[in-house]
Amino acid sequence: MTTTTYAHFSDVPKAAWRWPNFSPAEIACRGTGSIRINTEAMDKLQALRDRLGKPLIVRSAYRSPSHNRAVGGAPASKHMLGTAFDISMSNHNPATFAKAARAVGFLGFGTYPRSGFMHIDLGPARSWGEPFPTRATAFAPDIAPAREVLAESRTLQGGGAAGIATVGAAGVEVAQEVLAETQSAILPLVPYLETLRWVFIAVALIGIAVAIHARIDDWRRGQR
Repeated sequence: MTTTTYAHFSDVPKAAWRWPNFSPAEIACRGTGSIRINTEAMDKLQALRDRLGKPLIVRSAYRSPSHNRAVGGAPASKHMLGTAFDISMSNHNPATFAKAARAVGFLGFGTYPRSGFMHIDLGPARSWGEPFPTRATAFAPDIAPAREVLAESRTLQGGGAAGIATVGAAGVEVAQEVLAETQSAILPLVPYLETLRWVFIAVALIGIAVAIHARIDDWRRGQR
């Protein structure tokens, strides 16, 4: 473990900065711009970022003694050693975050639900603060898109409509032929049956179009 202090975060050599998800400006003192780099603490912070797989919003990291007094920090705050971080919980589940932080080696935990952040440091092992309230809705896991249910499939619905309409059109045509060969009193109904046959044909074509469109859309979404 090594600790290096710079008068300003802009003085940190690029070659000395090995934590890709953070910048010296994020870790520097918010009051003076000075920075104290504790490599063990930064390694664990990067490991926590990698483990969670999402950004860590650093509310406070290193604090100069003067800035620590100005913000009412503890007289022996780990922030002044560069071994403590206050991380926003705006994009994290606090329970999941704390579990991951313990797994990578953080020992001290302070919870501040009213301010929306959690303090983590390298120890000694201790905890303080109020618990975060249980979220009304748990975070949904990332899962692959489910295959479309066959009974609700637009392809099935479109194909079914086309099939029914085709049978209906054929039935009307047969009825026309039967009526034309029977009683002359029923012949005035034949033109209406012709119109009905074309309606069935139109429905069949629409059903086919819906089925084709659904197939193309399902292919694009990887569900077929």
